[in-house]
Amino acid sequence: MKIVLWGLLCLAYLFADEGEVVFEKKCLSCHKKFVPVEILMKNFKEMNNTMLHLKAPTLNQLSFRLKQRIGDPRGDEDMHRMEVSAFVADYLNYPDKQKSVCIRAVLESFDVMPSMKGKLTTEEMEAVSNYLYDFETKLIKKKSIKYESFENALKKAKAEDKIIMIKATAPHCHYCIKMAREVLVEDEVRQALQKDFIVVSVDVSKGSLPLGLTASMTPTFFFIFPDKNSDKVKTKSIPGAWNKEDFLEILKEANIAKRSQK
Repeated sequence: MKIVLWGLLCLAYLFADEGEVVFEKKCLSCHKKFVPVEILMKNFKEMNNTMLHLKAPTLNQLSFRLKQRIGDPRGDEDMHRMEVSAFVADYLNYPDKQKSVCIRAVLESFDVMPSMKGKLTTEEMEAVSNYLYDFETKLIKKKSIKYESFENALKKAKAEDKIIMIKATAPHCHYCIKMAREVLVEDEVRQALQKDFIVVSVDVSKGSLPLGLTASMTPTFFFIFPDKNSDKVKTKSIPGAWNKEDFLEILKEANIAKRSQK
């Protein structure tokens, strides 16, 4: 059984690699791969696609919406992947706006895509589906800052005179997902975190927070100010999800609080 599962997993990875090749060859002329969510929202909700003039939804839009709207995103991943694959194959063969996973404000900007029936093999459709399924997860991982264990973070924060930021999160927390895909991947945010912070992520559904901290909601961001010469720490917590500008302001305030303690 383990050998079969491992084989399926390897096959999924191969499909993902092939999927990128197929996507770039057959789909990239219409679908851009990535545009930040904040810009996408402004483009569609405020400017009716007159800012970006997109021909079709971006890959990060499709990846997110497929995993949220098709099948059960909280269920078994292999089953969910198959549900998404079946939908993608059906839509590529028989495109129809009524079946689309995109929101109305996005759909209104586009015509119905041409059918890909006979233009893609079953294997190519499967490969593209796996590529779509994994795209945003891999993108978030690539564009997000590196997370440390709390033990390593404490050592680094003392050695580098930085603040520890602990992100308390949960797998199916809507606002945690929103922060991860809309804010924490932004270049300005990543640069600000890299400059002054050591970042820890704790899934509170699987483990407890360090230092006896508790989070009444997710996400909650804890800022830890370690004392270089002792085991004492001061903490500050900020619950909730924030847009990029507000979160950058929170990071600035944490830096001000750090300087005021010296």
